[in-house]
Parts: sequence; structure tokens; C-alpha cells
Amino acid sequence: MLQVNRDDERPIWQQLLDQAIHNITTGKWPPGELLLPSRELALLIGVSRSTIQIVYEELFSRGYTVTSRRGGTRVSEWTYSARPAEEAAPPGPHPPDLPLLDAAVGHLHSWFGDKGKQCIDIDFSPHEPYLDEPFQKNWRHSFIQASAATDLDSWSYGNPYGFLPLREQIQRYLSLERGVHVSVDQILLTSGAQHSLDLIAQALLQEGDTVSVEDPGFPAAWMAMKYRRMHVAAVPVDGYGLCVDRIPPQSKLVYVTPSHQCAVGVVMAEPRKQQLLHRAAGQRFWIIEDDYDSEFRYRGDPLPTLFSQRPQNTLYMMSFSKMIAPGIRISTIVGPQDAVRQLARVQELTYRHLPIMEQVTLAHFIEHGHFMRHMRRVRNVYRRRHEAMTKAIVATGLSERFTLSGVETGLHMLLEANEAINEEAVTNLALEQGIRVYPLSKYCLESDRKGWVLGFAKVDETAIEEGIYRLAGMLG
Repeated sequence: MLQVNRDDERPIWQQLLDQAIHNITTGKWPPGELLLPSRELALLIGVSRSTIQIVYEELFSRGYTVTSRRGGTRVSEWTYSARPAEEAAPPGPHPPDLPLLDAAVGHLHSWFGDKGKQCIDIDFSPHEPYLDEPFQKNWRHSFIQASAATDLDSWSYGNPYGFLPLREQIQRYLSLERGVHVSVDQILLTSGAQHSLDLIAQALLQEGDTVSVEDPGFPAAWMAMKYRRMHVAAVPVDGYGLCVDRIPPQSKLVYVTPSHQCAVGVVMAEPRKQQLLHRAAGQRFWIIEDDYDSEFRYRGDPLPTLFSQRPQNTLYMMSFSKMIAPGIRISTIVGPQDAVRQLARVQELTYRHLPIMEQVTLAHFIEHGHFMRHMRRVRNVYRRRHEAMTKAIVATGLSERFTLSGVETGLHMLLEANEAINEEAVTNLALEQGIRVYPLSKYCLESDRKGWVLGFAKVDETAIEEGIYRLAGMLG
């Protein structure tokens, strides 16, 4: 008999339904058993007939019962088995072993600094930008204003290329600030550099293709390509940037960070750029130009892009992670129309489109001048911190014992050591003393270069000076 518990917070019909399902699935009510008419059962339990009718309708809709005009309501003819105890339940499917994924995620964690429970006083992170209250206030303002202005059509399935008003704002910014003149259908929005690289691998390459990456370089680039089963070739980097003559002739794509080399920090020399562009034209391979740090240059104006010189072969990547905040998760791929169209088709199939509110908020943020004001403000902050970092490295004598590079542009610089240094021991010692530094080896694919990539975006001038002096003491 079904029973009602008046102290139970669940609705009465839900209580009775759960009991009925339990009786059926455990065999207490066997297949074919005739259930009492709803009016009779309601009287026995002391509830309204409509409550029992709801229970019977739910049992029928879920397939537990069958009904007929003359035969009444009966338990379905189905094979039941008593539910085993939890400890005896057979295991479900096991996820397959994915060694490539395990290795890549492990490397990414160590590259980011394995941020565990250590007490860190000073973190020279090269990964995160400076954020302040004015940014948060202006972003909140843009979010509220954009939300109020968004019509219902914006909440339907969106354009796989991205929100058109945002692409128009990016188009204008690229034209005015980077000398990149394109139409809006040459701009595709993604949710970050790794998303961009994954799309490119799916849309423009085939499994087993050779792709060339800088070594040292951006680990996520070669990890994304390896996971898509590309053959990744490590190309050395020297004081002039990527060693173009070491690119394998079978390469279908070359990933490069010419404005501020990821890790070493050098600016790619103009002869190397021309050599790369010439080879790309002759061998017909793609260049991915990741322009992630170009907006922060301390000597002169931002450098011309490879895309502006060879748009037929170049996919230009720009991310708002460093310019504003990684949490926004909006990046851009700019390229030839046919290539971007192919990327958009893959995007439509696998991701559909980006979340709308981040896009409309960023469009408002740029359109109403908040973005450019933010950039002017953080450039001044970075200039002061860059100067503090450089002065401290020189004052402590570190620049005499190690090779300092990457000081012209960007949010990090490299303190490179000779092969005799125990990079891991110094990194761990610094961590024990409350300073997190980022070893160059984590940026290396095959290279055995050593040193530390030191970011200064999130460290104020006082902490920079203290951290560098403490680091110099350990290395002394």
C-alpha cells in the first residue's frame, strides 16, 4: 500500500510516484499486475482522486504501465531485476587512456607555475596582465548598458564568425592601431589562442602534416597541434628570432611570435621576416602570426605585421587575454576570406558560436572608449614596472652574469643562464623563499636552453625590486 508522509517536504503526488516506481522496479508489483482504479486507491490512501490520476499519468508516460479501456492500468511487461547494493554495482565504461592529453595538461600546469598551496610573496608571472578597479568598474558599466540594449534576437543561435558589431570594432582597431586593413568577413572570433590553434588544425591541416614551431616557444601551440596528430618540428630561435633556414621543407604551417618572441622575448629581425615571407610564398605554407604582445612596446611604435605584408599566406592572431583579461576569453583570427570561411564552418559544426554577453559587452567597451583608455593606463603601469625590472637586474649585477633579452616589448623578459646552472634547483629554492619564477626549460620542445622568464605585469615596483634582489642573492 502506498503511504503519505505529511512531514515530507515533497509534494504528495511525488511521494506516491516514487513509491510506485520502487514497487515496480523491485518486482513488488510484477509485470501484468492490475493497479487499483484511481478513485478506489484515492479513498484507501486518503488523498484526492486527481492526485492519483497524476501518479498514474506519470507512470504511463515513463513506460512503467500500460492502460486500456477494459483492462484498466497494468504494470508493463518488462524484465526487472533487483537493484544491487552500491558496492556490488558493476563499473561503468572507463574513459580511454589519452597519453597525449595527460602529457600536455601536465606540461601546461608546470608551465603556468604549478600554483599549489605554497605561500608566495612575489610572483613574476608572464601569463597575466595588470587589472585594477577602473577596469572592473568600466567593464561592469559596459555589461549593464549592453545588457539593457540587447534585443531578443541576440539570444538566438549566433553567427559562427562572431558578433558582427564586435568584429566591426576590431576591424576599426586593427586598421588604426596595427595597420591591418581587412573586411569583417576576414575576422573570426574565438575563445582564446588555444581555441584558435585548434580550429586552424581542424580546418586547414590534415592529420600527419608537419607544422613548425619556435623552440623555445609557446607550449600551447605545439601541444594543440600534437593533440590533433600533427607532426611538430622544433625550429630554433636566436637573437634575431626564428631561424627560418631551419624550417623543414615539408612544413604546411609555421607558428611564430615576431613582435615579442614567446619566452626569449626578441623581436624578429626584418631580414628574417622577409626570408620567412619569401619561403611561405614559394612553398605555399601558412604563417600563424601570434601578435600577443605587440601593443606594449617601450621603444618606438608597434612594428608592422607580417599579415600586412603577406596576407595571402598569413593568419593573424590577436587576443584580449593580455590586453584586457584572460577571463574574457575572446580572441581573433584574421586571414584570407576563403580560409576564414573554412574556419567558420568548423566553428559552426563543433562550437556553434561564442557566448553572446561577453561579445556584446566587449563591443560596448571598445565602442565607448573604455578599451583605449584602459590601454593607455596599463601602458603607463607597464612602462614603470618594465623600468623597475630592468634597473633592478642591472643594479644587482644579474645582467653581467646572465644574458638579458626581451626588454624592448611585452610583459616579460628573459634572464638566460649558461648550461652549467641548475635551473630546477634555483627555481625550487626561489619557491621555498616565496618567489615564483618561470624556468625557460618549460618553454622548450627540444632545446636545452636554461634561464627564467620573468613577467612584471602583476608585480608593483617595490615588489619587483625586492624580488630581483632576493633572486640575485640566491644566484650569488
